[in-house]
Amino acid sequence: MKPRKLIYFVSATLGLVLIVSLWAVRERLEFSSDRMILLVPDGMSQSDPRVTMWLDAASEEGLHVSAVHDSEFVRPVFSQARTAGVILPDSIHQRASDAFLASLKTFVANGGKLLLVYDAGTLLPNGGYSPKQSRLTDLAGVSYSLYDTLGDKTMQWSVISGLDSTFDELEVPPGKYYPFRPGVMTSGAAPSDAPAFRETELRRYKYGDLEYPSFVTSGTYDGKVLLHSSAGTVAGEHPYQKGSVLFVNLPLSYLKGKTDGLMLHGFLKYFALRTMALPRMLTVPDGIGGLVLNWHVDSNASIKPMQEIDSWGLLKQGPYSIHITAGPDSTEPGDHRGFDLEGNLIGQTFVQKYLALGYTIGSHGGWIHDYFASHVDKDDPKSLEKYLVLNKAALERVTGTTVAEYSAPDGNQPMWVTQWLDAHGFVAYYFTGDSGMGPTQGYRYGIREGHNIWAFPILHLDRAAAFEEFGEDGYSTDEVEGWLAAITNFATEHHVVRLVYFHPSGILDYHDVIERWLVMTGAARDNHTFRWYTMTQIANFLNDRKNVQWRTAESDGVLKITASHPRNLAHFAWQISAVQYTQPQITRGNGVVQMDGSSWIVVAQAGNELEFESRVRHQ
Repeated sequence: MKPRKLIYFVSATLGLVLIVSLWAVRERLEFSSDRMILLVPDGMSQSDPRVTMWLDAASEEGLHVSAVHDSEFVRPVFSQARTAGVILPDSIHQRASDAFLASLKTFVANGGKLLLVYDAGTLLPNGGYSPKQSRLTDLAGVSYSLYDTLGDKTMQWSVISGLDSTFDELEVPPGKYYPFRPGVMTSGAAPSDAPAFRETELRRYKYGDLEYPSFVTSGTYDGKVLLHSSAGTVAGEHPYQKGSVLFVNLPLSYLKGKTDGLMLHGFLKYFALRTMALPRMLTVPDGIGGLVLNWHVDSNASIKPMQEIDSWGLLKQGPYSIHITAGPDSTEPGDHRGFDLEGNLIGQTFVQKYLALGYTIGSHGGWIHDYFASHVDKDDPKSLEKYLVLNKAALERVTGTTVAEYSAPDGNQPMWVTQWLDAHGFVAYYFTGDSGMGPTQGYRYGIREGHNIWAFPILHLDRAAAFEEFGEDGYSTDEVEGWLAAITNFATEHHVVRLVYFHPSGILDYHDVIERWLVMTGAARDNHTFRWYTMTQIANFLNDRKNVQWRTAESDGVLKITASHPRNLAHFAWQISAVQYTQPQITRGNGVVQMDGSSWIVVAQAGNELEFESRVRHQ
């Protein structure tokens, strides 16, 4: 073959290979019409924890997100038109070329949806600051990254404020923002005289004040402000030519890596569900939201309160997660103040009763409550593992069941404990980090903590979470009642599960409140809109949920969702917008379609395949 022909042949072959490879990339990303893409710098592994935390968050929330390198996104063959939305994350994407940013602006200008986060694109490729302001100021809708004028005051830590309705749209539970609009437990009660929408702020368990870093912004925001602070605009949404941008001026990735993932999850869901009306797979069985009521029994001081609670209506509902420190000591070895389950016939009787009611018995720390709590993050883990072993073994001897859920005394749980639990068959643990979230497989110090084990973050009422803390911190009985009603409504309306915890001694002063709360939860349960769950139930459900394969396709104005499971799809559920789509029709498999406000809920029944279709409404 002549040299010139050889060159033509090689060039054509390479061109064909390139086209085929690019088409393969395109096909890999387009198999689902609801697919969002997370832009990742070239050279960064998609298994990097700063990437996987976004992918894990999407999976946990029942959404589809794929990581895509920048160079793939800017290639002409990349089908931006078939991408539901683009996420430009913080922390990993500070540096960006003008060409890349131009491609991003073209995507939005042509009708694309963008989630722009914090410091993404604020640095030049050489690491220098962009002069005057961020090159993405027009996309963000406000001037920010003002290094030239503000220097080391470019970023500011501030309290985050917004309307209570906005926090609800972000699926932030009442109490995590404060003040909140109290719920009403009885149908005949007078409605709250609080305004329908009012200004409120994010709060922190134990401390109250919660400050986050954000860029100082300048000028009036060109759109709808969602959150704000003394630094300016913290989050907002605005149109950009034919598309739109959700700008979040918070380091979402950084916060999630520090056990504060609520904002990342909240804005990811807002972007998917509010901005784009995408379908999602729900996180609770049959799509029915509810609460985990987690009891902490830590010493023999719990016996009399448990005897009193035995006469309440509390035991007529459930199931609950009841965690016990089983050793004979409480504060220090040899004090004989522990619950001493194996030597305590009264305690054993309670445990057998709880098991008969279908409740789950879990492990509350390591054998000696206070001693373990004060040493677990200081002493050599090898010297403390024995207490975890002793507690688990004692509970299993008495119950005859495998203990698979855990709560840390005083909430003190270093990473080694989570790793030990994960390695010894536990599937769930109560957690004071990530407060306000649902069950999550979270990150700490930027590293994912477990693989099969789920953290159950606490709910809190401003600074307080356990019932004894409410009185100590000055919250009135009426406010506690309003909060319990509000979180119950939150769980049912958003089809999610959240955890509330208490010590038996701490709940005694709230008998009347609890009884009214049980009337409310009982009515909702009978109406099939609320359930009590145990941590183990939900953790096992979520682990099995990972086996569900589902995808969406939209053609000729019809949305089709197909799902499969290697064994059984029963109890898994999907939510789609009733504003965007007509009533779904089951076309294969077994399922039930329910109307819920502005959403359709499709619940799979027995079988390992399901397919349903819904027509796009004319806008």
